Amino acid sequence: MIPKILERSYDHIIAGAGCAGLSLALRMALSGQFRDQRILLLDRSGKSSNDRTWCFWEQGQGLFEPIVHRSWSSAWFHDHDFSQRLDLSPFRYKMIRGIDFYQHAFSILKEHPYIRFERQDIRSIERGPMKATVHTDNGSFTAPWVYSSLMPETKTSKKGYHDLLQHFKGWVIRTQEARFRPDEATLMDFRPSQAHGTTFVYVMPFSEKEALVEYTLFSPSLLERSDYDEGLKHYIGNVLGIGSYEIVEEEFGVIPMSDRPFPTAEGRLLHIGTAGGQTKASTGYTFQFIQKQTAAIVEAIHASGDPSKGLLQGLSRFNWYDSVLLNVLVNGRLEGHDVFRMLFQRNKPATILRFLDNDSSFTQELGLLNSLPMWPFMKAGVAEIRKYMKFAN
Repeated sequence: MIPKILERSYDHIIAGAGCAGLSLALRMALSGQFRDQRILLLDRSGKSSNDRTWCFWEQGQGLFEPIVHRSWSSAWFHDHDFSQRLDLSPFRYKMIRGIDFYQHAFSILKEHPYIRFERQDIRSIERGPMKATVHTDNGSFTAPWVYSSLMPETKTSKKGYHDLLQHFKGWVIRTQEARFRPDEATLMDFRPSQAHGTTFVYVMPFSEKEALVEYTLFSPSLLERSDYDEGLKHYIGNVLGIGSYEIVEEEFGVIPMSDRPFPTAEGRLLHIGTAGGQTKASTGYTFQFIQKQTAAIVEAIHASGDPSKGLLQGLSRFNWYDSVLLNVLVNGRLEGHDVFRMLFQRNKPATILRFLDNDSSFTQELGLLNSLPMWPFMKAGVAEIRKYMKFAN
């Protein structure tokens, strides 16, 4: 067999074929602007398993509408003393399965031969003044621009930032009898024990007999693996009242919730996805922020030839809101379930969703803030203003 000869120089290299890398590659392909360029996509995995799901809300139909597995116009919120079915309009809460995302992306990329995918274990990325070099287990590849979704080493040592983890384990379960309402999801259920930190379960029903049940926590550290299983068993048996079921699939994940500044552009190396700060620090939601970032990169290349102009963003008031909520949770000023209960009990769901998307107006934000206890948030807000002023000097 003649060994495959790989080119070593490209116009663009995308390091990592997860949500961010594949979203960027897809947008490059669909834009029609890169037919005369060479693009290399690198990842150690062939992306052939259903290893995760992405949930997000959206108005109308988006780029990935053909692979939305299920969507809901209403969802339940539960706490110990409050339950309400939320009308999410004009949004729909949508879910995409990992395997569907990967297969959809690669099927489109195959139609664009100037985008090449190679399974390579990335060792390091070297930044230079005019290009960047990706070192892999099969040699090195260079390009004027490299986009990496690989988590960089944390360089920020200043105290005052807040770090939590969103960690979760989910089971797709199947029952013998109809136990779910397919048109009603559960967005947040805080009735499980809060002993390990802010803890909730969400339920995404696929049919009357099948649903994804996800046990989720916001806390500084992970649990023992058996604790997630016990949390799921307890919820399914004691809250949903389901005694007999089959576990069809399972997933486990960890998402950083941090207000530390993530690097965006470092010379010719651009960080994308969670590695580029596209995970919302206060909630862990990432999918739609990745779509905004990758669309901005492609638009910046089209407008100026400089993709970094699609990344450079200063601090916004939404960064401050995220830091304030993390401050409240990390310092125990209020429990997480109380914060979210008051938000959903006292505000329209659409306003909350716009706020969590960083798309709300200042007037809407004032209304949300006024629905929360003043003193804990005021103390946290003042502390965060002082922090930003200190770090700015």
